[in-house]
Amino acid sequence: MSHLGVVVNPVAGKGRGSGAGERALAALRTRGHRVEDLTARDLLTATAHARRAAVDGLDALIVVGGDGLVHLGAQVVAETGLPLGIVSAGTGDDVARALGLPLRGLDAQVAALEHGLTAGPRPIDAVRVGPPRHSAREWYLGALSCGVDAAVNARANAMTWPRGAARYVRALAAELTAFRPYGYRVTTDEGVWESSGTVVVAANGPWIGGGVKVAPDALIDDGLLDVVIAGPFSRTGVVRIFPGMYVGRHVRHPNVQVVRTTRLLVEAAPARGATPPDAHADGERIGPLPLEAVVEPGAVLALT
Repeated sequence: MSHLGVVVNPVAGKGRGSGAGERALAALRTRGHRVEDLTARDLLTATAHARRAAVDGLDALIVVGGDGLVHLGAQVVAETGLPLGIVSAGTGDDVARALGLPLRGLDAQVAALEHGLTAGPRPIDAVRVGPPRHSAREWYLGALSCGVDAAVNARANAMTWPRGAARYVRALAAELTAFRPYGYRVTTDEGVWESSGTVVVAANGPWIGGGVKVAPDALIDDGLLDVVIAGPFSRTGVVRIFPGMYVGRHVRHPNVQVVRTTRLLVEAAPARGATPPDAHADGERIGPLPLEAVVEPGAVLALT
């Protein structure tokens, strides 16, 4: 059977990850796979463990957790030919949702992994992101958030209650108390947009924040980013448009546009509004603007 490296995030899903990890490890071993537990006390050490095991020879890297651990997996496997498998046990699980993977139910999740191992992995796009004047880059698979959604993400990451997508709703309510539109300069294949704005999301898949359908038509394997740009909204305007984002209705609003592109440069434009918050991708902090993102088609092989 296959030689699998498994990384578990014990704090994913408000502690649900630890139990899910133990069950996943046991299930894979019961199925006859050779399983190497690469879990560590922190994500940096876990990444080092995974990279070392990948060099030593694995058939796939399996991550058990949420989008943050998927993000870790992407750093290890992108452009290597080593497949990535996902057992969802997080708060958001938006990358797994974009791949059509089962979000719960260990039997179904293991079946998806084994199907990918047997039938062959699915090539999906990954996105390199980093400061435009530096060579350092980080990979993401889901979405890069550069607006109020990024500020909400940062606040939600610091919260311990409630569980699941409700945490993002509570974080949004708190974030809006001092919100004012940000100033942006956004460069895509289609040209330059400079204005005050509320949201800039470079989406590789449709969802952020545990099921918010920010880019309804985004595909994780089409070689393009769907860049969702929302012009200036007041606090009341954000509250009014937010519920419709769960089904993608916000893209019909005249102040919202979607641009498809292979690359993106997002910069702060101080004359246009407030300084945008630090950007997040796959729920993880990336850093302040400016940031450049470039799609690499088929850079990750996913087990589905």
